[in-house]
Amino acid sequence: MDIPIPSRQLFINGDWKSPILNKRIPVINPSTQQTIGDIPAATKEDVDAAVAAAKTALSRNKGADWASASGAVRARYLRAIAAKVTEKKSELAKLEAIDSGKPLDEAAWDMDDVAGCFEFYADLAEKLDAKQKAPVSLPMNTFRSHVLKEPIGVVGLITPWNYPMLMATWKVAPALAAGCAAILKPSELASLTCLELGEICKEVGLPPGVLNILTGLGPEAGAPLASHPDVDKIAFTGSSATGSKIMTAAAQLVKPVSLELGGKSPLIVFEDVDLDKAAEWAIFGCFWTNGQICSATSRLIVHESIATEFLNRMVKWIKNIKISDPLEEGCRLGPVVSEGQYEKILKFVSNAKSEGATILTGGSRPEHLKKGFFVEPTIITDVTTSMQIWKEEVFGPVLCVKTFSTEEEAIDLANDTIYGLGAAVISNDLERCERVTKAFKAGIVWVNCFQPCFTQAPWGGIKRSGFGRELGEWGLDNYLSVKQVTQYISVEPWGWYQPPAKL
Repeated sequence: MDIPIPSRQLFINGDWKSPILNKRIPVINPSTQQTIGDIPAATKEDVDAAVAAAKTALSRNKGADWASASGAVRARYLRAIAAKVTEKKSELAKLEAIDSGKPLDEAAWDMDDVAGCFEFYADLAEKLDAKQKAPVSLPMNTFRSHVLKEPIGVVGLITPWNYPMLMATWKVAPALAAGCAAILKPSELASLTCLELGEICKEVGLPPGVLNILTGLGPEAGAPLASHPDVDKIAFTGSSATGSKIMTAAAQLVKPVSLELGGKSPLIVFEDVDLDKAAEWAIFGCFWTNGQICSATSRLIVHESIATEFLNRMVKWIKNIKISDPLEEGCRLGPVVSEGQYEKILKFVSNAKSEGATILTGGSRPEHLKKGFFVEPTIITDVTTSMQIWKEEVFGPVLCVKTFSTEEEAIDLANDTIYGLGAAVISNDLERCERVTKAFKAGIVWVNCFQPCFTQAPWGGIKRSGFGRELGEWGLDNYLSVKQVTQYISVEPWGWYQPPAKL
């Protein structure tokens, strides 16, 4: 299938602008390893232009055009964007699939979620008007107090390549709903659909400068955005190492950040489960999005009494997964995003083997695919807690396994990580599930399922998985500043100081 790749520039101040240094980055199809186009490469000069455009958008007409406009005004634009995404769903999904490697069915699902996310935050933007001047109860009747929620200002949004348009939307939609102006910097490894979001904004007439989109490399575009003195907040999704750098840059200006970082999420399977149902959920939890998901439940902790049979069932399920070009009908596992990621994953597998672990299934390129960055779904057993494969995030279709005998042991193994994004438990004993849920040290817990994500529910982690919450009302709060307004309403003088003598 021949998919036309739009040739875009940077999206700044409501229009397409060539990078000031005229640099571009090739786009590689991870299924074929062929160059299929290129994207503009922004640098500090372009960041400066985008930030200036965002500042102007907030101050234009004394803020009435956007920042201080009613939430209902902003909601109309968000709904128009949602409608355009739905209209272009097929085209956007195909671009996402050939750019990031995710199966077309997944990419299409993502586009539905993108549209739904814009719709959700349109609703919250409208409700924001009614929540203004919320009264605060005070202990003194001589005062009256209320709260205003105001846009935080110019925000920098730095997003990953595993869900290119969806992860961008998780930030763009609430930021715009709040009345902020934004600079979106997507990953250079998968930016095509994010650039198309710029075209959609043009088509719906979004005021110039409200959303600016800069593609480019992290050090050349992301770093100057994070450290820019006129950017009021940074929201970042990506690796813990990069998140730490962004936090350091923001700290120099006491700039708020929200970080959604890496994970090494546990999945506990107790002995009372339906083996096939649990096996499918376990596979989905680790191999969805080609295993490239921050919340992947990549540490399987299974009860020792069912471990052998459960793993045998999993292997049978895995052998039935269609691994192919993402555009092929029925594809359920595509290539990982890049050659660098492909080599990194295989190195993790190699290291696990050299440390004494056993590759139960997978661990290499599928025999029927001679090109592309494909990695078979992999299960690794005989793992110890000191091994790299147990401790570090792989970000690929690799599952490591340990067994347990008691509930307490399972919980200890689950929490044996520096990360705290997601955790999952599957058991028919719901009281046990509740105990385990409370014991997990994670921001997200799944019970008898793995990986479902809903726009209405909060998303985020603890420990080295970051802080702050996206989605739901919590996602909107990320981009709002709270202002306290207190008025003295008594006709009596304050009376703290001795008044001066009357003349």
